[in-house]
Amino acid sequence: MFDQIRAQLSGLDTVELALGETSFISYILALIMFGVALNIHLSTFKKVFTNPKSIIVGLCMQWVALPAVTFALVWLLRGALTPMVALGMVLVACCPGGNISNFMSSLSKGNVELSVSMTAVSTITAPVITPFNFWIWGNLCLKVLPLQATGLTEVPELVIPFMDMFEQVLLLLGIPIVLGMLFAHYCPKVTEKIKKPFSVFSLLVFAAMVIVMFSSNWQQFVDYIIFIFIIVLIHNACALATGFLGGTLAKVPVQDRRSMTIEVGIQNSGLGLMLLLNPAIFPEVPWHDIYGGMLFVTAWWGIWHIISGLTVASLFRRSKID
Repeated sequence: MFDQIRAQLSGLDTVELALGETSFISYILALIMFGVALNIHLSTFKKVFTNPKSIIVGLCMQWVALPAVTFALVWLLRGALTPMVALGMVLVACCPGGNISNFMSSLSKGNVELSVSMTAVSTITAPVITPFNFWIWGNLCLKVLPLQATGLTEVPELVIPFMDMFEQVLLLLGIPIVLGMLFAHYCPKVTEKIKKPFSVFSLLVFAAMVIVMFSSNWQQFVDYIIFIFIIVLIHNACALATGFLGGTLAKVPVQDRRSMTIEVGIQNSGLGLMLLLNPAIFPEVPWHDIYGGMLFVTAWWGIWHIISGLTVASLFRRSKID
């Protein structure tokens, strides 16, 4: 059975996806981040760093635990996974937290300031942490998987240009949050009136993004992606569980645990796609023509974590905070 699954997954490597206009999505996310920032006050940021236990635990879950859990999952599924699919899982796990995690934390009534702080720190340090983790855990995964089908013997060096990363932080996180906080500070009455519409707008936008991205790749999903769907579902569930269990074992406050769960479970798969599609970042990849498995995992994760994140956030929102 595993051999049949691996044969099916091998067919993914030469398939192309219709990913749409990513710059438009970035502008929408920046606008949503402005809406999230309307609920953030500077004084609460001080609490995150004056009592740093939660952010330290959260970053350890993000930087160490999630890649390790991903490797364990690859090892358990080694009979079915191809090297490209496994490396896609590792790449996603090594990316920083996704910007939409801040919106999810707000929806779940979690600690938004902790979520924003984790996203900011993990994103700013990604030029170092992401390639380092990808090299370590990617090579470990390749040691437990058959490489004969691709001729791959080691993971190529992954270099992330700092200015590209800085631009992403500035446009999608920094500027919208600063503007939102300033707007909330100087226009408190208007802020109270527009916070709820912004929340509804965000939900509608995310729903539209899921529908558009899914429909654009419907035939590929029918033909190839059923196993990727299952793999990403399991992987994402493990990521969410990693954040939740880590926060539970560390005995952090309930609001912090909610944000930690979502932050670890919502990865910046857009960064992963940027890495895979940019020849300047993957300069000399010997398997460049057969890495579709990585692309499928990363792209489908970007769709699925919206669904799973909204589901988890909704469940959290309905439960009481003791």
